[in-house]
Amino acid sequence: MSMDEYISFEQVPFGSDDFANNPESRCPCMLLLDTSGSMGGMPIQQLNEGIQTLRNELIQDSLASKRVEVAMITFGPAKLESDFSTVDHFFPKPLTAEGDTPIGAAITMGIELINQRKQVYKENGVGYYKPWIILITDGAPTDNWSNAAQLVREGEAKNSFAFFAIGVEGASMDTLSKIAVRSPIKLRGLMFREFFLWLSSSMKMVSSKNPGTTTQLLPPSGWGEV
Repeated sequence: MSMDEYISFEQVPFGSDDFANNPESRCPCMLLLDTSGSMGGMPIQQLNEGIQTLRNELIQDSLASKRVEVAMITFGPAKLESDFSTVDHFFPKPLTAEGDTPIGAAITMGIELINQRKQVYKENGVGYYKPWIILITDGAPTDNWSNAAQLVREGEAKNSFAFFAIGVEGASMDTLSKIAVRSPIKLRGLMFREFFLWLSSSMKMVSSKNPGTTTQLLPPSGWGEV
């Protein structure tokens, strides 16, 4: 084994996959974040601050910090910004706004990564909670989203994950309602911080119970338009 191979091999067990040191059940949360050009300026700034809020809130909760794993996909184009990791290894880089809005590709990639992550949990004998997938967008899809909508419907029907669609000002709520099984929620103004506070509170609540326990969701008060 060359030195390079040895070093890369040595690095594998550390970080988010260190199940030996942290055998707690995992609560995966996949963020699908619209970073298209229309999100430029204040929206992307507020989104970045919201993501930091999520990290800060979760890391202060001793149980959630061990159980909740966050991953981020940005679009477009759809790319994995940060893979699943517990919040102590989650260091989100500031997002910038450019490109189009391939919502279909982002959802498909997100579901695929969720399925792969579940496999990793199973292989490591670690329990897990029903994953959450959160889509945040301010536009209409610029790609074909019908296959992604089908995957969302199938996943929800099998209880494989919970999919939430959040529409920022300018989002096609009509399209989002065709993609998501649950009613999409329109963000009030740019209340990303309030939204991520709700998400962190929800994650704390879910991860404080045993996997499989039904949790009554907190109402989207303050940040969602009725």
